[in-house]
Amino acid sequence: MVSNPQSRDATFLPRRRLRGGHLQTLASYFLTRQIELPAPDERLIEVEASTKVLCQCYWQSDRERALTVIAVHGLEGSSDSAYMRGIANKGMAAGMNVVLMNQRNCGGTEKLAPTLYHSGLSQDVAAVARHLIDVDRVPAFALVGYSMGGNLVLKLAGEWGRGGPSQFRSVVAVCPAMDLAVSSDALHLPSNRLYEIYFMWKMRRRLRAKAKMFPNSFDVTRLRGLRSLRQFDDKITAYYCGFEGAVDYYARAAASNVVDRIVVPAFILHAKNDPFIRLLPETRAKIFANHNITFLETSDGGHCSFIADRDGYDGYWAERQVVEFLRQFQPIIT
Repeated sequence: MVSNPQSRDATFLPRRRLRGGHLQTLASYFLTRQIELPAPDERLIEVEASTKVLCQCYWQSDRERALTVIAVHGLEGSSDSAYMRGIANKGMAAGMNVVLMNQRNCGGTEKLAPTLYHSGLSQDVAAVARHLIDVDRVPAFALVGYSMGGNLVLKLAGEWGRGGPSQFRSVVAVCPAMDLAVSSDALHLPSNRLYEIYFMWKMRRRLRAKAKMFPNSFDVTRLRGLRSLRQFDDKITAYYCGFEGAVDYYARAAASNVVDRIVVPAFILHAKNDPFIRLLPETRAKIFANHNITFLETSDGGHCSFIADRDGYDGYWAERQVVEFLRQFQPIIT
């Protein structure tokens, strides 16, 4: 049974010497781990005309009798991100199918999309779900998203409301960037400049690569003078993706607009010391008013990290919490 939404301190205890938002966040990036997975079934799925995304599909031997988890990565991540492979490993061990979805241009697919990706493209996730329903006949699926991907899956769940596919069972978001404007501005704080510099470096490099592949579509001179994520979104993302500017983009793409419309059981995991993800009071009010949502807020954990001591498992606590929540939605087929 899904509990009523409430903000509470969970039993997450950070790994020794990894206490604090920044240490947790950086450790998740720098710590290496061996994640065993079988060879995936790779799918190129068309999400709109002339645009495909790459999905790494990990199937149970009888895929039509298992819950299928569609996982979506965060900004500048991919299906190779450790948290994506980690959720695949734990989901497979729990008897679930897991589909790791690369957003447009990610996972080495820049040539497969003439456009950029952004936080409002929830229809791409919907296209992947419909492909799995039509082609693989999955009886039940859940959406899982991290950070930017968390915004995407919550946005789609809210947009679907009661009109989603009958196979849609649940949605889970870890540190979702569902209040885009305030989170983007938090990234520009002096304490967070390291993260912003990293994201800016990755996004600049991606735009230059896209310009070489599609020389008539992208102008790299628009990158001049950009020093923040908000500036990048204003001059690049909004310009090439049909928004009037960063303000319009953040306002229209935020899952906070529709989180109150989610009707399937939902689980949102957030850390109070996430360095740059912010949840506005009005967004929290919507979450608490929606009794389909379980909201779990920990004192520590950083951004999409939640690294605990190894205690019978690898210590990646958030991945375990996600899979445990999803166990209740495994289909019962007689």
